[in-house]
Amino acid sequence: MKANVCSGLLFLLLTVIPSAAKELHATIVYDDAATDLTSAREDAGQLWITTADLKRATRFEVKPQGVCRDELCFPLPKAKHEAFIHKEGSASWFNMTAFADLVHQPVAHDAALSTWYFGLRSDQRQQLSSLQAPDFTLPDLQGKPHRLSDFHGKKILLVTWASW
Repeated sequence: MKANVCSGLLFLLLTVIPSAAKELHATIVYDDAATDLTSAREDAGQLWITTADLKRATRFEVKPQGVCRDELCFPLPKAKHEAFIHKEGSASWFNMTAFADLVHQPVAHDAALSTWYFGLRSDQRQQLSSLQAPDFTLPDLQGKPHRLSDFHGKKILLVTWASW
C-alpha cells in the first residue's frame, strides 16, 4: 500500500514539475513603470504573459480590432494570430516580444534577473524626431564664429564636454 502511494506521489510530481517549469516570475518595465508578474513564460526567447497581466503592466488589451490602449490600436496580422495569442485552458497568453517587434519597440532582457525592458514604440519615437535644436553660435579653433543654422541640411556631429 505504501509503495503504491509513494509511486503515485512520484508520478504526480513528475507530471506537475515539467508544466510548472515553463512558468517563471518576471518583471516588465513598460513606459518606465515596473510590474512584477507571478506567471510568465519564456519560449525560445519570447516572453508570453497572460492577457490580464498585459492590461495590468502596459494598459493595452486585446480587442477584436487589435491590441489597444484607449484610442491607440495596433491591428494584429490575421495570418500570424497564433504568434501573438495562445489559449490554454481558461488562460489566454500574449506574446509581448512579438508585439514589440510588430510596433518596432526595442526590448532588453536580463535573464539573470528575469527582467524585460520595453523601450519607446515607433509611434513614440516619431514625436522625438520632430524636435529641433536651438540655433547657437560657437567659435572654431581659429576663433571664427559659426552658427548651427549655417549648416542647415548637412549632417553635423556635435561633441560636448563639461568639467563637472
